[in-house]
Amino acid sequence: MRRKGFLAIVVLMVLLLAACAAGVNPEVDLAGDDGEIAGFWTGLWHGIILPFTFIISLFSDNVNVYEVFNSGGWYDFGFVMGAGVFLGGSGSGARRRRR
Repeated sequence: MRRKGFLAIVVLMVLLLAACAAGVNPEVDLAGDDGEIAGFWTGLWHGIILPFTFIISLFSDNVNVYEVFNSGGWYDFGFVMGAGVFLGGSGSGARRRRR
Protein backbone atom coordinates (compact mmCIF):
# COMPACT_ATOMS: atom_id res chain seq x y z
CA MET A 1 0.00 0.00 0.00
CA ARG A 2 2.84 2.40 0.82
CA ARG A 3 4.39 1.71 -2.57
CA LYS A 4 1.24 2.86 -4.39
CA GLY A 5 1.19 6.06 -2.37
CA PHE A 6 4.83 6.74 -3.19
CA LEU A 7 4.20 6.07 -6.87
CA ALA A 8 1.23 8.45 -6.85
CA ILE A 9 3.37 11.19 -5.29
CA VAL A 10 6.13 10.68 -7.88
CA VAL A 11 3.65 10.86 -10.76
CA LEU A 12 2.11 14.01 -9.28
CA MET A 13 5.54 15.65 -8.90
CA VAL A 14 6.49 14.81 -12.50
CA LEU A 15 3.25 16.34 -13.77
CA LEU A 16 3.76 19.48 -11.67
CA LEU A 17 7.34 19.88 -12.87
CA ALA A 18 6.33 19.28 -16.48
CA ALA A 19 3.99 22.25 -16.27
CA CYS A 20 7.07 24.47 -15.88
CA ALA A 21 9.03 22.97 -18.76
CA ALA A 22 10.72 24.90 -21.54
CA GLY A 23 8.60 26.49 -24.25
CA VAL A 24 7.04 24.98 -27.32
CA ASN A 25 8.91 23.92 -30.42
CA PRO A 26 9.72 27.01 -32.54
CA GLU A 27 8.71 25.09 -35.66
CA VAL A 28 5.19 24.92 -34.24
CA ASP A 29 4.91 28.40 -32.69
CA LEU A 30 7.31 31.02 -34.04
CA ALA A 31 6.07 33.72 -31.65
CA GLY A 32 7.57 32.01 -28.62
CA ASP A 33 5.92 30.87 -25.42
CA ASP A 34 4.79 34.23 -24.06
CA GLY A 35 6.93 36.66 -26.05
CA GLU A 36 9.55 37.00 -23.27
CA ILE A 37 13.17 35.97 -23.50
CA ALA A 38 14.33 33.42 -20.92
CA GLY A 39 17.16 34.59 -18.65
CA PHE A 40 19.39 33.18 -15.92
CA TRP A 41 16.64 32.17 -13.46
CA THR A 42 14.60 30.45 -16.14
CA GLY A 43 17.73 28.63 -17.31
CA LEU A 44 18.44 27.53 -13.74
CA TRP A 45 14.93 26.14 -13.39
CA HIS A 46 15.07 24.39 -16.76
CA GLY A 47 18.38 22.81 -15.75
CA ILE A 48 16.91 21.53 -12.50
CA ILE A 49 13.93 19.90 -14.23
CA LEU A 50 16.06 18.61 -17.13
CA PRO A 51 15.61 14.86 -16.46
CA PHE A 52 11.83 15.21 -16.30
CA THR A 53 11.52 17.37 -19.41
CA PHE A 54 13.82 15.03 -21.33
CA ILE A 55 11.57 12.05 -20.65
CA ILE A 56 8.43 14.02 -21.48
CA SER A 57 10.00 15.43 -24.67
CA LEU A 58 10.45 11.90 -25.97
CA PHE A 59 6.68 11.47 -26.08
CA SER A 60 5.50 15.04 -26.80
CA ASP A 61 6.28 17.51 -29.57
CA ASN A 62 5.13 20.43 -27.37
CA VAL A 63 7.93 20.15 -24.77
CA ASN A 64 11.57 21.01 -25.37
CA VAL A 65 14.48 20.39 -23.05
CA TYR A 66 16.10 23.73 -23.91
CA GLU A 67 14.38 27.11 -24.37
CA VAL A 68 15.43 28.54 -27.73
CA PHE A 69 14.14 32.04 -26.94
CA ASN A 70 16.84 32.82 -24.37
CA SER A 71 19.25 35.60 -23.45
CA GLY A 72 22.34 33.67 -24.54
CA GLY A 73 25.19 33.20 -22.10
CA TRP A 74 23.24 33.89 -18.92
CA TYR A 75 20.53 31.39 -19.79
CA ASP A 76 23.19 28.82 -20.69
CA PHE A 77 25.02 29.44 -17.40
CA GLY A 78 21.81 29.01 -15.40
CA PHE A 79 20.92 25.87 -17.36
CA VAL A 80 24.29 24.26 -16.66
CA MET A 81 24.16 25.27 -12.99
CA GLY A 82 20.66 23.82 -12.61
CA ALA A 83 21.59 20.59 -14.37
CA GLY A 84 24.66 20.32 -12.13
CA VAL A 85 22.54 20.78 -9.02
CA PHE A 86 20.11 18.04 -9.99
CA LEU A 87 22.58 15.63 -11.57
CA GLY A 88 25.07 15.90 -8.70
CA GLY A 89 27.82 17.89 -10.34
CA SER A 90 29.21 19.23 -7.08
CA GLY A 91 32.60 17.58 -7.42
CA SER A 92 32.22 15.67 -4.16
CA GLY A 93 33.49 12.52 -5.87
CA ALA A 94 36.88 14.15 -6.42
CA ARG A 95 37.85 14.39 -2.77
CA ARG A 96 40.19 11.85 -1.24
CA ARG A 97 38.91 8.89 0.63
CA ARG A 98 40.25 8.24 4.09
CA ARG A 99 41.89 4.90 4.78
